[in-house]
Amino acid sequence: MGNVRTKLVKRTAKMLIEKFGDSFTTDFEYNKQKVAELIDVPSKKLRNLIAGYATRQVKRKKIIEAQISLRQEIPTTDEEEYIRQIEGV
Repeated sequence: MGNVRTKLVKRTAKMLIEKFGDSFTTDFEYNKQKVAELIDVPSKKLRNLIAGYATRQVKRKKIIEAQISLRQEIPTTDEEEYIRQIEGV
C-alpha cells in the first residue's frame, strides 16, 4: 500500500512543478532545499512531504516519457520485421 497524502501536499507540489519544473530533479535532498527556497513552509514535515511528492512526480514523468519513446520505436521495427517475414515466405 502507498502513502496517503493530503490535497494540500499534492496541490502545492503540482503547482511548484508547473511553475518551476526545471528546478526539480529526482534527488529528494535537492528538492527539499528548492521547496524551502520557493515557498514559505510552516513546518519541516510539510516541507519534506511536498518535496517527496514532487520527487516522485518527477521520477514518474521521466519513466512515462521513456516508455512513450520506446512505444514509438517498437511498432515500426516490429511492423518492418513482420513484413519481411511475410515477403520471405
